[in-house]
Formats: sequence, structure tokens, C-alpha cells
Amino acid sequence: MYDIKWIRENRETFDRGLQRRGLAPLSDTLFELDDRRRAAILALEAAQARRNAASKEIGEAKKKKDEVAAKALMDEVAGLKASIPAMEAEEKAASAALDEALAKIPNTPLDEVPDGADEHGNVEHHKFGAPPVLSFTPRQHFELGEGLKQMDFEAAAKLSGARFVVLKSKLARLERALAQFMLDLHTTEHGYVEVSPPLLVRDHAMFGTAQLPKFEEDQFAAVSGEGLKAVAKGAEPVSLNPDEEKAAEYLGVGANRRWLIPTAEVPLTNLVREQIVEEAELPLRLTAGTYCFRAEAGAAGRDTRGMIRQHQFYKVELVSITTPEKSLEEHERMLACAEEVLRRLGLHYRVVTLCTGDMGFASQKTYDIEVWLPGQGMFREISSCSVCGDFQARRMSARYRTAEGRAVRPVHTLNGSGVAVGRALIAVLENYQQADGSIVVPEVLQPYMGGLKVIEAGA
Repeated sequence: MYDIKWIRENRETFDRGLQRRGLAPLSDTLFELDDRRRAAILALEAAQARRNAASKEIGEAKKKKDEVAAKALMDEVAGLKASIPAMEAEEKAASAALDEALAKIPNTPLDEVPDGADEHGNVEHHKFGAPPVLSFTPRQHFELGEGLKQMDFEAAAKLSGARFVVLKSKLARLERALAQFMLDLHTTEHGYVEVSPPLLVRDHAMFGTAQLPKFEEDQFAAVSGEGLKAVAKGAEPVSLNPDEEKAAEYLGVGANRRWLIPTAEVPLTNLVREQIVEEAELPLRLTAGTYCFRAEAGAAGRDTRGMIRQHQFYKVELVSITTPEKSLEEHERMLACAEEVLRRLGLHYRVVTLCTGDMGFASQKTYDIEVWLPGQGMFREISSCSVCGDFQARRMSARYRTAEGRAVRPVHTLNGSGVAVGRALIAVLENYQQADGSIVVPEVLQPYMGGLKVIEAGA
């Protein structure tokens, strides 16, 4: 979220950043909203100051026994008291209108980010390894999983509908093994602290990392029984206010709305919400393995078969909280940590820098890691590592005190998949498949599989 003062001081940079994202300049509109807010504040402060001054003058007039003056002043104070609530409401409405407009504006891309309208404008950064040489026609992961009788989409559909899967036996264990391997790597070698966060968060947490308000349709809301009664009666959620803990209460009911997390980035990043961290404590490096939930509202008709695009999936997340001076260096480090997972699994992948038209709402710069899938004959995203600058920190009021102790500044936040476990499972199945449909277990995962070297049907 932007600071309107920064926009006024960097108008050209701000508007140019929006244009690079394919959006129209917004500074004029924002300045009009800010002028209205400023005028409302000045009018309110002037009325309050005059009320206070007139109240003192009443006492002085009475000391002089000037009842006429005292009566006039009392009438003036009464009039001011009557008008101030409306002026307070106007100030609040003007501030809310500016905040709402600012909350919907995406982050400014760094100068080094390539321009482009969509994924076709992404630029390859580097590759690792080579595709496996197979002497047979490779199958896709869902064909392999169903052939092993350990991946069941029909059973999942009966339980939950489309875009869910039931993993069984060794494939269920393989998913767990992948997550365990990633967490062990990141905590023992990469210096991340493991966290087990809640999977349900409130509105202000989703606002802080910028899932709300713009991307509400992509999220799954969880409503209490009392909240469901409110919805049945036609009640609507109150407008989002990031400064109020009760931003998610339903009108007249008070049932708190909560959201299933779309990524552990949400709870992990919000751990520094409304805090001032000492610079000596930075960087904070956090990791968590959690289920994630996404409505995939904009993915109708895409990847309808298999596990590529699921409503529920498991992911190991990486989050860093650091200083502005170190954030770009931390971004490269985070990318290397995510890459190391794929290197140890022996998977062929490439890294691309996302263009302005394909990068996320909160991101200043994003690297995607795309793993090679022989069954599909193409690269597919398995990790996305983004540096967000102070964009999320301002939404969360997350700050740090400089080492000299003379200044308090917003932190910089970063997040990345380290990596998506479901897609790693897909990659292992397709890259380690054998002609008979069995799957060789990568050597690094065998200790987590009880020494198992090959997954076979019925095993």
C-alpha cells in the first residue's frame, strides 16, 4: 500500500509504474481524494479549536458580567458542537475513500523488471540440468497415479467436488516425504525457522499481504454458525478497515469472518504486523509447511485434469523480513534456497523473471521456477519468489528500529514457495517414471520413505 506523501513526492515514478503494469495514471484522482481529506481535517480542526477558544471566552465574559457576550458565545459553542459530528463523519469518509483507492493499487515494479503484457513477456534467467532421456512415451502424472491405484480423483469429487484428489498408500507417503525433506533442508541448512501457523486468518491479515480487498473472489471464506445465519438474513460484511481488529464482523451479529489461507505467506508475514522490530533481529527467515486453499475463480477450463491446479494443496513457504538495503540480496538468496530443493531432487528446471504484466499485485519483482514435466512436454511453475519492498509492511504497520535507534522505518517483506509440494510430487512422478508405470524414488527421499526405492502398483 502506498503512502500518499510518497506519491506526491514521486508522482512521475508512480504513474510510470502503473503504466508499465498496463494501468492508467492515478495520481490526479488520488490527489483529489487527498485534497478532500485534507480540507475535511482542516475544517474539523478549525471547528474544534474555535469551540475550545469560545469555551474559554465564555468564562472571561462571565467574569466581566457581560451576559450578552456570554450568551452569544454559548450559542456559538452549541452550534459548533452540533456541527462537529457531521464534520468528523466527513473526515472519516474522506480518509476511508483515499485508503480504499490506495488499497486497490498494485506495487510499483523495479526498473529491472522486463515490460510485457502477459506471460509471453517473461524473460528466461537460467536453466539447470536436462530433461530425462526416456525410451518410451512418457505418461502424465494422473495417468501414472491412477495406474498405481494410489491417486483417486473420483473419490475426491464425491467428497468435495472438482479440483480435489485423494492420495493413498505410497503416494500419500511420498507427498509427506517431500514436505519433510523441504522443511529439513530449509531449517537445517538455509537458516529458516519453522512455524506451524493457523490455517484460518481474519480480514486484516489477508489485507496485510494484499489478498484483500482486490482478490476476494479467489479466496475461501469460512463463516461461523452465527455468521451463516446473518448471511441467510441478507446481512453483508462491513467495509474492510485495516486499522480495526473487528473489520470482519457481520452487521448486527458480530460473527467474525475468517479465511482459509491461500498460502502460508499470509500468517507468516503477519507475524510482524503492528510491531517495531530491532534491526539487529533482521533478517527474520520463516518457513512453514501447510495446506493452502484457493478458489481458482479465474481458472475455469484450465488444467481440469490432475493435480496441477487444485482447490487444496500442500506447500512449503519461505518468508523473509529484512531491511530495505538487504531486500534485493535476500531475494536472490531465497531463490537459491528454493532452487536447491529441485537440484537435490535431480529435476530439470528453468528460472524466469516475470514481466510487469504477469507479476503479482504486491510484488516489485518476481522469479518463477518452472520444472520440466515429461508427460506434458513443457515447463510448469513450481515456485514463485517475490520481493515486495515496503508494500505489505505499510498495510500491516510492520516496522523496524534502525541500529542507531534514531529512526523507525517500514520493513521489507519477501515470500517464495520452497516449493509447492503437490507440483513437486507431479514432477517426481513424471521424471522418475519407468516403462511399466512404476516410479523410482529419488535418492534424497528414500530415507523419508523407509528405504523404499521403487513405488509399484499395489505397494
